[in-house]
This record gives sequence, structure tokens and C-alpha cells, in this order.
Amino acid sequence: MPSLLETCRELFGSDDLYEILGVKKESSNKDVKKGYHKVSLKVHPDRVSPEEKEEATKKFQALGRVYSTLSDENKRGVYDDTGEVDDENDVTQDRDWSDYWRLLFKKVSVDDIKTFEKDYKDSAEELEDLKSAYVECEGDMDKIIDTVMCATIEDEPRFAKILKLLIKKKEVPDFPSFSKEGKAKKTARKRKHEAEAEEAEMESKKLGLDGDSSLKALIQKKQQSREEAANDFFSQLEAKYAKPKKNSAKSKRKK
Repeated sequence: MPSLLETCRELFGSDDLYEILGVKKESSNKDVKKGYHKVSLKVHPDRVSPEEKEEATKKFQALGRVYSTLSDENKRGVYDDTGEVDDENDVTQDRDWSDYWRLLFKKVSVDDIKTFEKDYKDSAEELEDLKSAYVECEGDMDKIIDTVMCATIEDEPRFAKILKLLIKKKEVPDFPSFSKEGKAKKTARKRKHEAEAEEAEMESKKLGLDGDSSLKALIQKKQQSREEAANDFFSQLEAKYAKPKKNSAKSKRKK
């Protein structure tokens, strides 16, 4: 079997384990875990198309080995000091990385989404996301609502009030697309979002989706033109609520 560093160079174009997880050398174990979770979601075999599955599986397995190295204090110390990984004594190479991943990260539930939304709205984090979205989208409220996590058409009056205050304080530019937006565009936006929500709900009922899947479908339908943002939304949610399944872990050790 190729060494971990060789595999990383082939699959990711880098043998810097921290870079691959999108974290820094001085990152805490918690941040390393979040980095692993976020990157692994993008290549999880269950989340990619059939034609991408083979390549994704290789990357997913490699990411598991990367995290296994950096989450172990001794292995991480050796890597930090030497830039090398002890592949010969790595007994985890044949591990089932899907089982390992699921032991680390539980599935997001409807309650998790609702709790996240409750904590996120009107928070400092949402405010920063709104400011960034406003600047990135140059004041286009259609795109802003599609970009900010958990945002719906009902948030528009609240967003508008916040943005007007930020413009007044000169914390963000005054984009004409925001300050001079016409009534017709606002009405069209409302109709569009209502139609998308209704379509997603009807589709979920037709497919017999449960509450969890239905809620996810509604969110992803709203952000279908912002696939990366939608994926990042669930990535952040799963990272926030990613707690080891204690019972599963115990049962594994007993085997």
C-alpha cells in the first residue's frame, strides 16, 4: 500500500496534512476535527454521483488516515517534528473509514436544525454573514437571502433594517441595487420564494420523505443555485452537533 504522504500527493496535490484538512499546524484538536468533517463531507461516498464514487472513496479513506494521524497526540508530534508518518506501524490502514466517520459524527436531526436556526438568527455570526453577503452580492436581496444560512423571505424586512443602519454607519457601501430596488422586484422575489417552498414541499410529500429529509429538501431547494452554500450549511450543522455515539463506540470495543 502506498504511504499516506504519497497517497495525499496523488489525490490532493499536497502532502501537508494540515493543508489538506484546511487547518493550521497550531490548530486545536477540536478545529482539526471540524476541518476533517468539513472536507470529508465533500467527498463522502454517499454524497457524490455514481461516476464520482470511486475517486471520492479513495479521498475519503485518505482523509480518514490523515485525521487519524493528526488526532493522535504521539503521531501528530512525530509528524510535526519530522514531516513524516510512520506507515509501517499504522494499524489503522485497513480500518472501515465509513464506520469510523459515523462514530465521530452523528446525523443531523430536525431538532438540530431548529436549534441551530434559533441560536443563529440575530446572532453576531449571522450579522457578519449578512454583511459579507451584502458586499459579495452588491446589495442584491435575491442573492443575499439565498446566501445567508437559514434565511427566508420572512427575514427580508429584518435584513433591510439592519443593512440600512450599516449603510448609515458607513460599515458597508450603499449599493443602488439595494437602496433603489423597485416594488416590482420585491414582489417577484416573494412570489418566487413562495413557489419554490411549495414545490419542494409537494415533491417531498410525493417521495414520501420524513420530516428530517423534507426539511433538508426545503432548505436545499431554496439554495439550489448556491450548492456550495447549501453543502456548507449542513457541514457547519453537522460539525456543531457532531458528538461521538457513546453506545456505538462501546459496542465496537466489546467486539
